[in-house]
Amino acid sequence: MAQPPDISDTFKREVDENLRRDQMRDFFKAYGGWLIAGVVLFLVASGGFIWWKQHKVEQAGKQVEELAQVYKDIGSGTMAKAPQQLDELAQSDSDAVKASALFARAALALQQNNAKLATDTFKSIADDSGMPEPYRNAALVRQTALEFDRLPPQDVITRLQALSKPGEPWFGTAGEMTALAMMKQGKKQEAGQLFAAIAKDNTVPQTIRARAMQVAGSLGVDASSAMQPQAQ
Repeated sequence: MAQPPDISDTFKREVDENLRRDQMRDFFKAYGGWLIAGVVLFLVASGGFIWWKQHKVEQAGKQVEELAQVYKDIGSGTMAKAPQQLDELAQSDSDAVKASALFARAALALQQNNAKLATDTFKSIADDSGMPEPYRNAALVRQTALEFDRLPPQDVITRLQALSKPGEPWFGTAGEMTALAMMKQGKKQEAGQLFAAIAKDNTVPQTIRARAMQVAGSLGVDASSAMQPQAQ
């Protein structure tokens, strides 16, 4: 019986290549339009994103310049347009510009004896979960300082608990208010110990440390040995 001829490797490769070529041709016939459209959309989206980022950078730069001009106007006593300008800048997409505008707006409100607006502004910063934590903490301290006389002592202690620990950036101010709230509760020993801790912390401003040492002494806690020259 005659044997079938051998199919060489070369012939197999030619068949495979033709098959793949036909499959690729059929694929592009069916989906080529969608692929081209997808590539175009990707390029447009990429270009749009790059433009958007650059636009945001340029916009933030202009807003910083506007903010600097507002500060200059306030410093020179020209404040008629400052509130509106700061309110507009407070809508910025830049956290730094937004926070700076809000802090300036609160300071301006205090200068104009509008403690309620200042307090509400600081509260809006402290409650803004999208704002970086350092801004929120600073606003919380300012808000609490303005509300201190109206707040129950325990509310002050609870609000500032996380900031009233040695090593925290706001330990001096937050710790001082916490200790004063403890004094209102009659917890003089605990308040004295907290004042002494403030006096011992070289990261706390010297004026706050000196005041804390004096109050601690008046409460029967000796913090005089804690006062050392503040690190430069």
